Amino acid sequence: MMFNERKAAQMAAYLLDKRGGTMSHLKLMKLLYLAEREALARYGAPMAGDHLVAMPQGPVLSQTLNHMDGDVESSPGGWDEWVSGKANNELSLKRDVSRDDLDELSDADIEVLDHVWEQFGHMTRWKIRDYAHENCREWKNPHGSSVPISYRKVFLALGRSNDEASELSDRIESERSLDRLLAEL
Repeated sequence: MMFNERKAAQMAAYLLDKRGGTMSHLKLMKLLYLAEREALARYGAPMAGDHLVAMPQGPVLSQTLNHMDGDVESSPGGWDEWVSGKANNELSLKRDVSRDDLDELSDADIEVLDHVWEQFGHMTRWKIRDYAHENCREWKNPHGSSVPISYRKVFLALGRSNDEASELSDRIESERSLDRLLAEL
């Protein structure tokens, strides 16, 4: 599965709505990463299909971070339709959202987001960052840089066997390759 900007934006919008419409950039990114990780744990597949990266503040969804920071142009119906630009390290909902608006999110996706919110939504940005540093074993401090995190590493950190982690990771990468091929047609 290739990165789905609209789905990542709707995941962010759902979590922002749960917090009353605004949230710190850092906290939202950690919640989104933990949701992607939870989907991998439950279903063996990512939600947004983003590239996972280790950065000094913890694990992140790379392309989503680029949208949060305004470093890339949003596609029609993508990030900029749902989330306002960063101001004082806070992101905000651009509009009210209802479940019907979130057409990219399945009921299973909503369950994952609800689970992550129930588990981590009460934490401050610093507590959730520290939690990710201590509990996401796939993350290693890149000392000021950024380093890719493979899906295989995540599956191993989640307790999957070496064979199962490789098989699940290979399947995700095969789907990505197929998606890229089809996108070129």
